[in-house]
Amino acid sequence: MRLLTSLMLAAAFSLAAGNLAAQDRNVPDSLVAKAKISEDAARAIALKRVPGDVQGITLAKMKTRLVYTFKVQRKGRPGLTDVQVNAATGHVIAVRRESTKR
Repeated sequence: MRLLTSLMLAAAFSLAAGNLAAQDRNVPDSLVAKAKISEDAARAIALKRVPGDVQGITLAKMKTRLVYTFKVQRKGRPGLTDVQVNAATGHVIAVRRESTKR
């Protein structure tokens, strides 16, 4: 029984790690220290506004604000949606759908 439980936990962790590795992540440690909102809290805020799967995350300084940008793949819709969350306040700054035309 313990072996089965251990194998199930190992499989679950490997799937979770694979999902994290598939995301494009650009979050510099120097900026994380300045953010008042954690990445997990910002992710929850973004996914509440635009439900789906996060494909990428960036933390960058935009003008005078520190901003998390999440690239979200909405189920059943082509293209990605960018959701920008202020890293100081947690407010959603912008929601933009990327064009699928090239």
